[in-house]
Parts: sequence; C-alpha cells; structure tokens
Amino acid sequence: MARKRRYPANVQTFSKMIQDGYVYIDKTDLMWQMVDYSNYVFLSRPRRFGKSLLSSTLHSYFDGDRELFEGLKIMELEKEWKRYPVIHLDLSVAKGQESAETLRDKMFNILRPYWLEYGRDETETQPGSLLEGIIRRAYERSSSRVAVIIDEYDAPLLDALDKPELLEDLRSVMQEFYVPLKAADPTIKFCFITGITKFSQLSIFSTINNLSVISMLPRFSTICGITDEEIDKLLADDIADLAKDMNCTAVEMREKLRLMYDGYHFSENSEAVYNPFSLFNALQARRIQNYWFSTGTPRFLINQMKHFRTDITTMDGIESTSTEFDLPTEGMNSALPILYQAGYLTIKDYDASSDVYTLCIPNKEVRVGFTQGLLPEYTGLNDGPVQRGFALKFWNALRNEDIDLAMREMQSYLAGLPYVEGFKKKLEEVNNVEGFYEWSLYLIFSMLNVYVVTQQKCAGGRVDVVVHMPSTIYVLELKINGTAQDALQQINSHNYALPYATSDKRVVKVGISFSVRTKTVEEWIVE
Repeated sequence: MARKRRYPANVQTFSKMIQDGYVYIDKTDLMWQMVDYSNYVFLSRPRRFGKSLLSSTLHSYFDGDRELFEGLKIMELEKEWKRYPVIHLDLSVAKGQESAETLRDKMFNILRPYWLEYGRDETETQPGSLLEGIIRRAYERSSSRVAVIIDEYDAPLLDALDKPELLEDLRSVMQEFYVPLKAADPTIKFCFITGITKFSQLSIFSTINNLSVISMLPRFSTICGITDEEIDKLLADDIADLAKDMNCTAVEMREKLRLMYDGYHFSENSEAVYNPFSLFNALQARRIQNYWFSTGTPRFLINQMKHFRTDITTMDGIESTSTEFDLPTEGMNSALPILYQAGYLTIKDYDASSDVYTLCIPNKEVRVGFTQGLLPEYTGLNDGPVQRGFALKFWNALRNEDIDLAMREMQSYLAGLPYVEGFKKKLEEVNNVEGFYEWSLYLIFSMLNVYVVTQQKCAGGRVDVVVHMPSTIYVLELKINGTAQDALQQINSHNYALPYATSDKRVVKVGISFSVRTKTVEEWIVE
C-alpha cells in the first residue's frame, strides 16, 4: 500500500520537512535572489503564512546544509555552499510581556543558547549588548561573517498597541536590542527580519539605515504562499483525491479551494497566492473549513479597530494609496494599515495613473471567520450556535425568495434575545440607530459569504442595504420607529432599485421598520 502524502500543515522547520518527506513548495530560487538583493532585509506577511519556514530555510542555507537542498531550484544558482555562523531568534515566545523588565528577562532567555555557546562578558547587561558580543565572538571563532535571522520581530509589541505607556517601555527595550545590527555590520553576512506589522525604522530599527523592505516588491510577492502554478505542478493529484472524498469533480474542488483560501496579493499586478496553512490543513483533514481562524482572531487587531471606530461595512473595496495602508504601525490614524498587514485585507486592483490601490477581503475564509469574530464586538450579540442557526435559516429563506419567512425569522430571533450586556452602548457607538442594524445585517450576511453592501451610492441617494443572492437582488431600506411603507416609498421615490433594472436577477424591494423599544422588526412590505 502506497504511503500517504505528508502535508506540512503545522511544520515550520525546513530540515524536518525535507528529511521526513513532507510536501515542500520550492521557494529556494526566490530566497537566493533575496539574499543577493540586500544584506539587510525586512519582510512582513500575515500570521501562518510561511515566514517561519522561510526563516528556517535561510538557517539551513547559511548553515551549509547542501544535502537538504538536493533537487531544489537553488542548486542551479548557488555554487559555493559556504558555512556561516547562524543566530536564529524566534521572538514569538516574547509576546504578552507586561513590563520592560520582564521583556528584558525574556530576551536574555531567548539569547541563552547562543551565549552558552559563544560566551558572555560581564559588561553585557542588556539584551542588545549581549547580542553584539555574541555576534563578535561568533565571527572571531569562525573567521566567517554571521547570518542573523529574527522571526516575528514585532511579537513583543503587538499586544501593547493600545497601551501607549507600556508600548513605549517595550519599544525602548527592542530599540536597544536592534542597535548592534548596525554596529556589527562588518561582521554580518546577512540579516533577515520578519513579522506581521511594520514599525518605523525610526522607532525600532533606529540605526539600521540600510534595511531593505521587500514586503511590496513584485519580484518577491510570492515568496510566501502558494500560487496556482505551484498547485498545478505539485498538488493536482491531491486535489483530485480530495474531490473524490467530497463527491465532486476535481474542477469543482479546485474552485472551492480557490474561493476559500486564494486571493492574497502583496504587490500590484502580482499573482494571487493561497494561504498555505489553510490549504495544507484542508488536504490533511480531507475537509474544507476555516483553519486560519481556528487559531483565533488576534486581540490586537480587534482592539485597534475599536480604537479607531472602524466602520466595518466599508472595509471591502477600500481605495487607498500605499502611503495610507503601508504605514508604520505607530503612524496609523485608522486601522487600515494593520488590517492590510495582518492579512484581513489584500490588494485586488491597482490604478497606475493615480497610484491608487483597491483593497478587499481576500477570500471566503477571511470574510466568514473575521465577521463572525466581529459580531459580538460590534453588535453585542453573542455568536453561538443559536445565532448561527438563525443566520442559516435567514439565508435559506432569502435564497428561496421567501422574504416573508426571512423577516419572520429575524423578528423572532431578535425578539427572543435576552438583554445583551453592552447592547445599549453599541447603539450609542454608531452614528445612528439604523447604523447598528446595518452593521448587524452586514455581519450576518458576510458570515455566510453573501455579497452585501451598505450605504450603496446611487443617483437618488444611498441605499441602506443591498444583498446579492444567486438569483435575486434585495434592496432593503430601514426605518427606526417609522413605518415600512415610508421605507418602501423612499426606495421607489429615490429610484434605489434602478441600477439593477438591467440585471438578469430578480429585484426585490423591501421596506423594513425596526423598533428601538422592542429591539426587533415591527413590520415589512415587499414589492
């Protein structure tokens, strides 16, 4: 019996992946080009996107482990295979620190294996001075320059983004830590720094003025992630096998995987890439699920969205220049940069004449998982089995073009909710009460991967909610303590449905009235 393929769903070590026969997506040619591009490189990518594997591959490369790379693209490029001392630090273990003192202690612990190997001078009382001493002694012992790899450089700072005083204390520790990377330049062969977010060079890498940021360079846009071409070459048979298990054709399965996990673009006009963590998990578990979100929506992201009072209904399809969304973290005046850098928005289009990018939610996995996580934060409604049950019933009724059943489901669900803590405060946070219900409807539809737009502009004004179902377009107007007839009259008098008159889908107009007193639907009229 043939041995089943091994998928690296949770493997981040290059040597283990090669030696134990895991499927490996060969990025070694891009890695070699990156090393040749600059001596100091910074790359930001979302979590679980292959940054740690790339760091581990660099470690093996500089360690001279030539045999691990047999048969890979780099063998046609690299001729010397010289061995260098490697200092490889994973700062993800330093997250969640509550003071500068505990962070210093944690940084000393991270450096411990290296000062045990290369020694430590009694004057090296700070993490940065210890790092400088380790680099110097590694160079002196080997007579070779040193490769420095720092993975998840921003992990110690992310949880403190909404705590300015703590952030400043932690940042001062990290500033001191990175100073030696400039001072030790003559003894450093290559320095690679990776993370999720982009702190400014002034605030973190204050002395590294030769740091090359490659995060948005087209030539390196696919260095993390999996392209369609790579799937065709390495995973076509795997997808065909998965299709058999799920009783569909290989073409249908490929489309399901594309809609679920593909769609990330990290530069203008670049190839789309799949989330490798989710794709390999799907192949391993033999089912399609929200794997990226099973590890949890980062708390720092939710906090930043709340801090900047982000209007979630405008997230999908934002037009922006790179100076607005590729900002350093501490220069943000909105949550847009962190939404992009963390992978919840990605580049979907680019207009070179105006230098304007269009940012959208990458795929179904992000849309469903993200909005599901946001529901309790933005509405105060708990996202549990009951809520999911309502959402599915509501969606099925709309799909079957039974708007009366859909509205009865909503009326019953909202009426049956216990008083949710924070509900009143949520109503106060939006610009108006209608906005609260727009948020709720937007999140419910988005959780089900239904295309929904709120405050849709048209010649006659702004439509509250437009829902695009497979065969029907629903134009919804909401009235708070008004009448459903007033809402429907507004749709007609302002020609809200006119932009969809030429669509091959059926257009349904719905006027809805909500009551703040009863916190549910009062009445609706369908046309």
